[in-house]
Amino acid sequence: MKLLRTIRLDPSDTFVFERAAEPGEWAVSGAFMFWDVDPARLVGKQRAAFRSGFLGVQSLGWSTLVQIVEAADDDRSAAVDVLAQRLVAEFGAPSLAAATVAAEEEFTFAASLCDHPHDMLIAVHRTVDNGEIREAFRTLRPRGERKPMRAFAFLEVEGEEAPGETVDLAKLAKDGRS
Repeated sequence: MKLLRTIRLDPSDTFVFERAAEPGEWAVSGAFMFWDVDPARLVGKQRAAFRSGFLGVQSLGWSTLVQIVEAADDDRSAAVDVLAQRLVAEFGAPSLAAATVAAEEEFTFAASLCDHPHDMLIAVHRTVDNGEIREAFRTLRPRGERKPMRAFAFLEVEGEEAPGETVDLAKLAKDGRS
């Protein structure tokens, strides 16, 4: 089976997000983190996480990109357990059983995004439409022959067109130091 792992091609996640996921964590979409938040009120690093973050289940940190990797049944089971425990401890899930059901749903959805070759990168763009969170996913692959993955070497986008917004990384870094 295939699942998503966080990947860090450069250090930008460490200053774009309040908490960056560690490279190699199992990942889910993470949209549930915003279920009780008014996205219009989000600013700075929280807004960046809403718009473009995947959730690393171990750290509850954010990653701009995730990578499709092969996973064993035991990997998936352990990742579901970790997320379920975090849902109880951090979010007040009523029971471990209820949290496990929710974690299973998150990983089932994450696995549904893996209908692409191994090592393909995926990015997310979240918006709010009629009060509902909408997610658009893009796949990124190296142009031409496979080369080692480096930041900014991914040029081709498959699927929906890239969002027409920009992020001022220098401003985000400066805001993070203040």
